[in-house]
Amino acid sequence: MAIHALTGFSLVSLLSFGYLSWDWMKPSLVADVATDPMEKPLPPTFTRPPHIIFILTDDQGYHDVGYHGSDIQTPTLDRLAAEGVKLENYYIQPICTPSRSQLITGRYQIHTGLQHSIIRPRQPNCLPLDQVTLPQKLQEAGYSTHMVGKWHLGFYKKECLPTRRGFDTFLGSLTGNVDYYTYDNCDGPGVCGYDLHEGEDVAWDQSGKYSTFLYAQRVSKILASHSPKEPIFIYVAFQAVHTPLQSPKEYIYRYRSMGNVARRKYAAMVTCMDEAVKNITWALKKYGYYDNSVIVFSTDNGGQTFSGGSNWPLRGRKGTYWEGGVRGIGFVHSPLIKRKRRTSWALVHITDWYPTLVSLARGNLSNVQGLDGYDVWPAISEGKESPRTEILHNIDPLYNHAKYGSLEDGFGIWNTAVQASIRVGEWKLLTGDPGYSDWIPPQTLTNFPGSWWNLERLTDGLRKSVWLFNITADPYERYDLSEQRPDVVRSLLMRLVHYNRTAIPVRYPAENPRAHPDFNGGAWGPWASEDDGEEWEGGREPLKSRNKKKKCKICKLRSFFRKLNTRLMSNRI
Repeated sequence: MAIHALTGFSLVSLLSFGYLSWDWMKPSLVADVATDPMEKPLPPTFTRPPHIIFILTDDQGYHDVGYHGSDIQTPTLDRLAAEGVKLENYYIQPICTPSRSQLITGRYQIHTGLQHSIIRPRQPNCLPLDQVTLPQKLQEAGYSTHMVGKWHLGFYKKECLPTRRGFDTFLGSLTGNVDYYTYDNCDGPGVCGYDLHEGEDVAWDQSGKYSTFLYAQRVSKILASHSPKEPIFIYVAFQAVHTPLQSPKEYIYRYRSMGNVARRKYAAMVTCMDEAVKNITWALKKYGYYDNSVIVFSTDNGGQTFSGGSNWPLRGRKGTYWEGGVRGIGFVHSPLIKRKRRTSWALVHITDWYPTLVSLARGNLSNVQGLDGYDVWPAISEGKESPRTEILHNIDPLYNHAKYGSLEDGFGIWNTAVQASIRVGEWKLLTGDPGYSDWIPPQTLTNFPGSWWNLERLTDGLRKSVWLFNITADPYERYDLSEQRPDVVRSLLMRLVHYNRTAIPVRYPAENPRAHPDFNGGAWGPWASEDDGEEWEGGREPLKSRNKKKKCKICKLRSFFRKLNTRLMSNRI
């Protein structure tokens, strides 16, 4: 009865609240900062390769930045974006490992074998060792390269570690999520370990320091010890704002009026991260890097609405191929930009950073074959047309096949049961099961799970396996045009067929018991020897730890969400 009342409440009430009237082009949200029309842009001073700071946040929703109309305070991000170039047609991947792998390699995940899910802590898997990474190319160009934050590209053998993949130094975690203070991560009941590393060693002495602060302080320390006369690349992959929802109390207090507890904690984490970016920017200026620097800001995937995130007014959430899962927050801030203080609608994808940054660094791309990214600096700096006209969001042959998909529905050329998505020009096609498809407003009600809103909107999709949207005209994906435009559907299916022919086999090996932290002194880290193959599966059952098992709060949280999802699905059906 309660659920029925909620489904009836959603659409009418949201309209009455004005939630669905959010204007995609509303000036107060995404318009350019006013500038003097007579002001001429200053040319960039590329007297030497620029310093590059790439900041990646984790699970920050599209709506969760001030300049997108959020109730969360992000004054630093707002200012940096306003003074630079906002990327409002910018795409990422729906989950962690895929976005990071495509940033580091410049290749779609179908071309690295990582097209299914994430790399899990106990899997003998990592970013393919034959891939030349972005930091390696920058090292070739004479850059000092440093990584601070979350890796999540595999670590089962030492060759997989950040310091073996192009980074001179590394401070951060290897797995997908850790406690912000203790750096513990549980990958199942009793499978818990410490995950904070300095280079290739476990950084036990850093436990107790809030990761957002720790990482910003490390960036400042790197800048202080380096010469601004020599080019530097720093990849800052904040753990924030991924679960667990943890923040210093003083930041939570700012949002004490928020009724939704998860949203309150999440907002505090976003604002804390914003201040960390402020400190990094201040360090760039203090130590003489700023005038010859390029700061790139990007999210890694859509926000998780169960955990306080919001992608409003976009459809879907983290882990889905709806716009809420793959359209990211992105901007570039640099004194070297020719046309500053504007919003760019050029099509940009996370794979584009590889060739763009290597070109800025005056590196050599002639010996790199098969990149899926494009050099988009002219589009960003000068406002030229983007060289990119399409994006393969993904083809995942292992994901649960849609019950109602078939080869017949795909004109005999594509099995629409397979999860896939592609953007070509203004058109976007999805097949299979794209993931949870609600439009979820900001969680403004006390302890109200946002995912219970608009349940009746899902009924039209239960027996479908093909969707087509004109994203330019319909960025919220409200109007499926697959039946009206079968010609466009067929054309985009042909592009999927083309890409699928270039895909390499999926790399998703079974978990190995040898990865248990008990075998590594209580910490997550490499467990296979250098002589073992890339999918080494040897090992033995872990011995029972002599230490008292730590309570796995993360595991309990995951279990809660699984049960909640099951209940929601049963109510829909």
